[in-house]
Amino acid sequence: MIDSWNEKAVRVHRRLLVTGGAGFIGSNFVLYWCDTYPDDRVVVLDALTYAGNRRNLADVEGRENFRFVEGDICDRTLLDKLLQEENIDTVAHFAAESHVDRSILGPGAFVQTNVVGTFTLLEAFRQHWKTPLSKQEGIFLHVSTDEVYGSLGPNDPAFTETTPYAPNSPYSASKAGSDHLVRAYYHTYGLPTIITNCSNNYGPYQFPEKLIPLMCINALIGKNLPVYGDGQNVRDWLYVIDHCRALDVVIHRGKPGETYNVGGNNEVKNIDLVQTLCELMDKLATDLPVRPCSNLITFVKDRQGHDRRYAINSNKLKTKLDWSPSVTVEEGLRLTVEWYLNNRDWWEPLLSEEYQTYYRQVYVS
Repeated sequence: MIDSWNEKAVRVHRRLLVTGGAGFIGSNFVLYWCDTYPDDRVVVLDALTYAGNRRNLADVEGRENFRFVEGDICDRTLLDKLLQEENIDTVAHFAAESHVDRSILGPGAFVQTNVVGTFTLLEAFRQHWKTPLSKQEGIFLHVSTDEVYGSLGPNDPAFTETTPYAPNSPYSASKAGSDHLVRAYYHTYGLPTIITNCSNNYGPYQFPEKLIPLMCINALIGKNLPVYGDGQNVRDWLYVIDHCRALDVVIHRGKPGETYNVGGNNEVKNIDLVQTLCELMDKLATDLPVRPCSNLITFVKDRQGHDRRYAINSNKLKTKLDWSPSVTVEEGLRLTVEWYLNNRDWWEPLLSEEYQTYYRQVYVS
């Protein structure tokens, strides 16, 4: 396929299947792609489980080149039908169970979606890729996580693409399994696969079980801000639009069979991140039930098997594909807080009884 990095070339339009495209990262990617490449065909497949929200895609619903399909990546018949009738040449695979706490409470769903689902999708794409129209232009992008690498000590170097896998939770183990399958399908069958392993994402449309939206929403409703253990766990934070930009260059310029780490170059202790969010809330929100927000910070029992530190080395992506993050954590957190302040009608319906039950299981002793 002739791609956009060649200034003398004419870009050929792609036909994408985006799995999990109604979730947090997936929906941001769909919105980004539809705005950046409006002539491409984008088909979203999402099972609309608790973290999938079709309202995330409201800005592109109704566009001629966009289609939404509710369905499961474990449904081989559906996958075969979509790949064939849409003549898909690019799969962007986001669909996954993705929250560590939920994987501790119920690991079975993580194995089913992340391992069996990825296997089913690979098999369907392998069969489709055999056809003459798709074989020359195919790419299978598997979006994964830095958690497959395990935990770092305070002075350990950041994860690279050659760091041995050492997952410590059912979630990260299931993602590691799916990564291995994707890699194997390249080496065994020659399937044009690429793996990306990203650090912690944040931004609009993130379900409130994750740290940043949880803190924003709890502050807005005057609820305690639960921080695991001593709050000294370190994460590298990546603004979701920067992640979308990275996936763009990987799809267009990445080399099949390769892995690319995507990080934000923003290592922050959890307690420092929460303090920053509190300061932003105090500054930007006009009707907080409790002010200052920091009075709501509550330390709770640490998560089982809680990894101490993650850090991503993105030098390969920078040197090979000329990508680097453009949003600082200070700027990104401000944009994110403003989004949750301005979109109360998006997050309020998510605070269902099922969510409250889950919340009590995790944070209330």
